Amino acid sequence: MSGSGPHAESAFTFLPRGAAIQEFNVAGHNIVQNFPDAVLYDRIPHPHFGETVGRTTNRIQGAVLHNLNGKTYHLSANDGAHSLHGGPTGWGKRTWEGPQKVERRGKEGVFFRHVSKDGEEGFPGTVEARVWYVAGMEEGKTVLEVEYEVELVGDECEETVVGVTNHSYFNLNLPASTVEGTICTLGTTLYQEITPDGIPTGKISAYPSLPSTPNTPFTLGGTEPDPDDCFIMNADPASIPLDTRSQSLQTIATMHHPHTGLHLEIDSTEPAFQFYCGRFVDVPECETSHGARVEKRGKRCGICVEPSRYVNAPGREEWRGMCRLRKGEVFGSRSVYRAWKD
Repeated sequence: MSGSGPHAESAFTFLPRGAAIQEFNVAGHNIVQNFPDAVLYDRIPHPHFGETVGRTTNRIQGAVLHNLNGKTYHLSANDGAHSLHGGPTGWGKRTWEGPQKVERRGKEGVFFRHVSKDGEEGFPGTVEARVWYVAGMEEGKTVLEVEYEVELVGDECEETVVGVTNHSYFNLNLPASTVEGTICTLGTTLYQEITPDGIPTGKISAYPSLPSTPNTPFTLGGTEPDPDDCFIMNADPASIPLDTRSQSLQTIATMHHPHTGLHLEIDSTEPAFQFYCGRFVDVPECETSHGARVEKRGKRCGICVEPSRYVNAPGREEWRGMCRLRKGEVFGSRSVYRAWKD
């Protein structure tokens, strides 16, 4: 893509399928997990490599929405009894319009658009989703700005629920196949306590097995620590707006690997983020459509940091305000990724 500084134009590759990030190159290293052939994203969909996740993020308990438009909506379940990442054919599995070259806030970028019809995966209302990717260079760092926007454009109902994030897996331990040895920090110690099947209990508390102070470094070993949890930057759900782009960017996570010298910093306006070390990844060795070998990927092949709203926010009335989209309103969020090599 075209960027706003030297070399930014060659750092990134995006795909229409899921408006996905396929390449994020830093000093000659692609730091995101991907498939080299677009066909493989459909053949092996479960890791969600680089996808734009929606119409909602993470899990909705029981795959059901009560008291929305005065009705109950039954969603497509794809995680046991629950809806995960918008359902089995959520936005990450759809083909978006784009990439289209655009100017965004005075910088060159690319734009994707997707219209999600009323009833898709059980969700009410036709909505239009928009994604902007803007690349640049800042003080020797490769920068990617990601902006999301969603509007309710159909006349089928007065309100729906939405949430959007990116599901890239980052590996700074290249060419190794796992993230072992990566040193991370998180911008908060708070997380949503969950049941064994990943549904929040409603309690927000200090994470038990990571440092008790925000921004304190910890190292990922071969198997531990192994979080797959939603961390909370803003513990006051009533104060979280539908469009967070007016909020200040906060550093939610950093990571670097001492052997490769690669660094990544992630800032976001979002009130929460999922931090996941890939414990469920199981991608077999496969071939591209041209017969080229693609290596297998397994546990701890990458680290996901997914800026978002609370898990199950659409399913809990006291949290729904952060993701309820009504006619005439706009859902929005913004995140910035900065990567560099020593």
